[in-house]
Amino acid sequence: MKFGVRIGNCCKKIKIMSMIKSKNHSNINMNFMIVLLILIMFSGYSYSQKSEFRKIENKAFKVGEKLTFEVNYGFITAGYAEYSIPKIVKIAGRDVYNVTFNVSSVSTFDPFYKVRDHYETFIDVQGIFPWRFEQHVREGGYTRDFSAFFDQRKSKAKTSEGSYDIPKYVNDIVSALYLARTFDYSKMKVGDKVYLENFYKDKTYPLAIVYKGKETVSVSAGKFDCIILEPLVQEGGLFKSEGTIILWLTDDALKIPVKVKTKVLVGSIDAELSSYSGLAGELKSKRK
Repeated sequence: MKFGVRIGNCCKKIKIMSMIKSKNHSNINMNFMIVLLILIMFSGYSYSQKSEFRKIENKAFKVGEKLTFEVNYGFITAGYAEYSIPKIVKIAGRDVYNVTFNVSSVSTFDPFYKVRDHYETFIDVQGIFPWRFEQHVREGGYTRDFSAFFDQRKSKAKTSEGSYDIPKYVNDIVSALYLARTFDYSKMKVGDKVYLENFYKDKTYPLAIVYKGKETVSVSAGKFDCIILEPLVQEGGLFKSEGTIILWLTDDALKIPVKVKTKVLVGSIDAELSSYSGLAGELKSKRK
């Protein structure tokens, strides 16, 4: 009898221990599932954060780059222009390049047509698209001040003149040049195009860039092997629609602008590179 009781008690103990182990195992599985779900949620959140905007590899320019140009009207040096990237700042929680572009006529040309133009754009470091654009034009008796904040999250351009819908990654005319410098033109054929979208004033304009081939160009800063591009600009303030524009960029990873020729109604305006500093890498296209 006692033996039977002992066997019964042992069976009960084994059953209870089995239930406890089963319960613990179930808890372990549940805890594991909860941890796994949390990890999945956080990894999904991290992924969405990382993929919020595009990433473009940029070997063409960096902070500290400064490019100076002589601006010639025919055989006359009419002024000077300068592209500069003085610093990185924060806008909309993002690191952005503060890019400036200034054009000034020389003092001897001022009595004929005085120019003091200032453009500024703030380009996303990772995505190479603008968050803000400013234009301050002083040309002869003409004055224009314009600014725009490009809300790339809400697809809105909030300007000094109103609010407008924009496509994602829309450009201003200055940021478009810096984006074009990151493209790979090595496999393009003459006549091939790349397409951008450019916002100005109150609307978005299509901006096609035509690949025109290669050429070696000599300017004050030296002799360079270049690729030739033609932006088909409809509007944009920096370049007018009355004539054509041809760009010569160095045929290397930096693709710095060496020469710009703008054909206007009367003659042409040429901007030629006179000096450079703070480049992102070796200027391999320069000939000795």
